[in-house]
Amino acid sequence: MERSMNKVLITLTLVVILLSSCDNQCKKEADKLKNDIEMKNEIAERNKTSTKAFLKALEDMDVDAVVDLFAKNGVHINPYSSGIFPEGTKGHDGIRAYWEPVFPNFEKMEFPVEEIYAMEDPYMTFVKFKGAIKLKNDAGWYRNDYYATFKFDSEGKIIEYVEIFNPIVAAKGFGLLDKIK
Repeated sequence: MERSMNKVLITLTLVVILLSSCDNQCKKEADKLKNDIEMKNEIAERNKTSTKAFLKALEDMDVDAVVDLFAKNGVHINPYSSGIFPEGTKGHDGIRAYWEPVFPNFEKMEFPVEEIYAMEDPYMTFVKFKGAIKLKNDAGWYRNDYYATFKFDSEGKIIEYVEIFNPIVAAKGFGLLDKIK
């Protein structure tokens, strides 16, 4: 986030310098540039907040909140499902059907964010986070590292969520190593 803010500050400083040394047309163009930068920064911050809200909804095991964060045609993709885990799903009904049976299997879920970035396209975010899931009946904790990308629509709803995790760690954690394809 610090690099992102530094980039914005440098750009705004350049705009101020341009404004002080140019005519009215130049000033109008510089103002437009400044407004565009501010708008993109607002969109990027909103989408980073939505990314964190998604992880919080998972921690709260709140399927309604998870579904509400997605656009009606939003997709969830697991590219490394390895034949063990669902490859993903689409739409509100699919998102609900994907997550609803997950939550009752665990006592607690934690997803602390290690890094989060708005991409060059402010409608995309990248997040690196840890997963710590407490299994029921004192069966211990399942832990994995996650990387995810989010794409958002103009309303700030998720249109694509791609979850990348280590399938070997997941299979081992759930006693499914023999099922990997």
